[in-house]
Amino acid sequence: MKITVVGAGGNVGAAAALTLAQRDFAQEVVTIDIEVMRDGNTFNPARGRGLDQWQTSPIHLFDTFVHGGTDFEASAGSDVCIITAGMPRRPGMSRDDLLSTNAAIVRPVAEKLARYSPETVMIVVSNPLDAMTYVAYKASGFPPERVLGMAGVLDTARFRAFVAEELAVSPKDVQALILGGHGDNMVPLPRYSSVGGIPLTQLISRERLDAIIERTRFGGGEFVQIMGTSAWYAPGAAAAQMAEAVVLDQNRILPCAAWVTGQYGINDLFLGVPVKLGKGGIKDIIEIELDPSERALLEISANDVRKIIDDLHRVMSF
Repeated sequence: MKITVVGAGGNVGAAAALTLAQRDFAQEVVTIDIEVMRDGNTFNPARGRGLDQWQTSPIHLFDTFVHGGTDFEASAGSDVCIITAGMPRRPGMSRDDLLSTNAAIVRPVAEKLARYSPETVMIVVSNPLDAMTYVAYKASGFPPERVLGMAGVLDTARFRAFVAEELAVSPKDVQALILGGHGDNMVPLPRYSSVGGIPLTQLISRERLDAIIERTRFGGGEFVQIMGTSAWYAPGAAAAQMAEAVVLDQNRILPCAAWVTGQYGINDLFLGVPVKLGKGGIKDIIEIELDPSERALLEISANDVRKIIDDLHRVMSF
C-alpha cells in the first residue's frame, strides 16, 4: 500500500506523514512539496522531513518507508493521496481569505495526482476545506466517492477532547458527531454525542455544553490567536485516520466533507456528513434524523459553503 502526502514540507503534511508511518499499515509514504529559497540557497523541505521521519523508524518501530522530494512521478500508483498544500491561515484571516490563493495551488496538484494515480482516493485538507475539496473534485475528474475532505474528523476530535477535559474522563470513551461546513457555522449535535454510551446531555449542563460547542466552532481560530498559524498535529492525525480507513477497508463511520446529492435536502455541494469510509472511498452517505432546529443550522452552514463556491467560480473557471 502506498500513500502520498502533498504539502509535506509544511506542518500539517509533515504531521500526517509521520502519523501514517507510525500507524505502520502502509508499505510506503511519499512526501511531496516545492523547493524553497532562503538566504540565496535552495532547500527541499519534503525530502528533508521525509528523511528525518524515516530515521525515527528504529525508535518508533515502524517499517513504512518514508521518503520525499518535489517530483510527482514518485506518487505514481498511490492508493490514497492527501492534499495539504496551500497557504496557512494567519492572524486576522478567515478561511475564506485563502480562497483564490489556495485554489490556484490545489488545482494543479489534483491534476498531477490524478495523472499519476488514476485510481487513487483523494483526501483534501487545504483550506477553505469544503471549497478546496470541490476544486480537487473538478480538477481530478474523479467520481465523487473518491474525493473527500477532512473536516468532521478533526472537528469532532476537538469536541471530544474538550468534553473529556470538562468531565475528567478518557477521550477514548467520548463519541460525538458534527455536520456541516468546516467553519464557524459547523453543526455539533449533542444529542448524538455520548460518553461511554451515556448521552452527553445527561452529563453536562446546557451552559457548559454551549461553551464547548462555541469553542469547537472557533477551534481553528483559537490556534491562530495562540500560535500565529493553524494547528497541525490534530489535522494531520485526522487525515491519517481517514487514509487508514480507506487503505484497510475498515468501513469506518466518520464525518467527512462529501458530495451530497439530495441527502439532508441539499444538492451538489461538499458538506460534512457521516459516511461509511473504506476501499474506494465513500461507500455510503448516512442520513440521520434531525430536528427542525438542527436542520435549520445545517442549511445555514450549507448556504455559507455555497457562497464560497459561488465566489470560487467568480475567480476560477472549470
